[in-house]
Amino acid sequence: MSFNPELCRNESEVESKLIVQYLLPQLGYTPDTWHQEVAVGSIRLDFLAFAAQVVPFVLDANSPLSVVMEAKHPKQNLNNHVPRLRHYLTSLNVRYGLLTNGKEIRIYKKLSYDVQLVFQCSGNEVETKIEEITRLIGREILKAEQSKVNSEMPIIEKNPLVQIKRQHSMKIIAVYHNKGGVGKTTTVVNLAAAIRKKGKRVLVIDLDSQANTTFATGLVKFDDEEFDDIKDSNIFHILQSEDFYSISEVARKSNFSDPEIHVVPAHIDLMKNETDLNALDYSRLILIDKLEEVNDKYDVVLIDTPPSLNLYARIALIAADYLIIPSDLKPFANQGLTNVKEFIKTVNGFRKQIKKPPIEILGVLACKISTNARFVQSTLKNRIEKISKRYDINVMDTVIYERDDLAKCAEKFLIIGDMEVADPVSVIDFKPDSTAAQEFELLAIEVLQKIGLA
Repeated sequence: MSFNPELCRNESEVESKLIVQYLLPQLGYTPDTWHQEVAVGSIRLDFLAFAAQVVPFVLDANSPLSVVMEAKHPKQNLNNHVPRLRHYLTSLNVRYGLLTNGKEIRIYKKLSYDVQLVFQCSGNEVETKIEEITRLIGREILKAEQSKVNSEMPIIEKNPLVQIKRQHSMKIIAVYHNKGGVGKTTTVVNLAAAIRKKGKRVLVIDLDSQANTTFATGLVKFDDEEFDDIKDSNIFHILQSEDFYSISEVARKSNFSDPEIHVVPAHIDLMKNETDLNALDYSRLILIDKLEEVNDKYDVVLIDTPPSLNLYARIALIAADYLIIPSDLKPFANQGLTNVKEFIKTVNGFRKQIKKPPIEILGVLACKISTNARFVQSTLKNRIEKISKRYDINVMDTVIYERDDLAKCAEKFLIIGDMEVADPVSVIDFKPDSTAAQEFELLAIEVLQKIGLA
């Protein structure tokens, strides 16, 4: 196995091509002795490798944690990331930390309350320097050192300090704002289509009793409630049953996008069933378990949420890894961000109790934005700046403007006999070369980069 730093164009490729495919195997770490995406309290590590794996464990001088590996984008200066690595090593009693952007590789050793640079080379030199690296952080070397320190590792029966997530590629993104009419459904369905076009397997979950996403993806093929084929199999059934109604059973194929996406539909009955569902002890956790069952089936899950602070919004934010907050940036939507932040704080408190890290906010997504030139040049810029300063939430780079094509693609229908049924398509399938389609393609690229799937 060889390594070419020129093949690393982003952080995800540094992780996969340098760390996973080259360094870990060369250093003797088998898949059961290293973990990716590790949460330790409020700290989130890219990679954690063990000399001797003992879980759970205490974070004292005898800690079996051996090496933290942090990957950065090739264009990033590693000097900017040394303080954070120092915090990781000294806080967790990890002996070594490897920091790399693919073009440069550094190894730091933990001192009492500081770190010392003990190795440095360029990405082009890594193959000739691999023996030197192995003598520092090779698993057999560190395992031998660990045996000398203590033959028995202290074990804690309860409250393990480290939560290790099972390796998987599936990323769960909730799209939420407690104000309605800000472009939430439009964002979910067209972002799903754009990500699907990138070759990712996509599942959309509609958790809003208005079922706008269910309509927008063309799953409502009846014009009379007598022929309603969704009421007996939808998201409610998934949430109210531990043993039945798996996601694979309830999800439906939607030709809204080509290639197709899968959609778990919602139903208006969600509204009247909320009280009953709220009485179930497991209602907030059942979606986590059922998503785990399809972990290997999808790359990205997008959850559309109700514009409220209700149980369904809470379930979505508990299950998700990431959050996008769509907003038209108008005054009421901006004021609503205070409620959103408070809601997230409450949800993160629950996540902490179940040993789940805080939800990661990808940012406020400016959408349904006027294309008026004067507005775009002055007002829009000011509103974006206010979001960051006043509410301390980043604004995403992509802007989704209000365009006719977005409305037209959602209004397409079919005539079946004497019945008119909705047959919407994504804006990318409707007009691939349109500006609206390009905006969602840019959004998909930004999202995939931020969640490590680019």
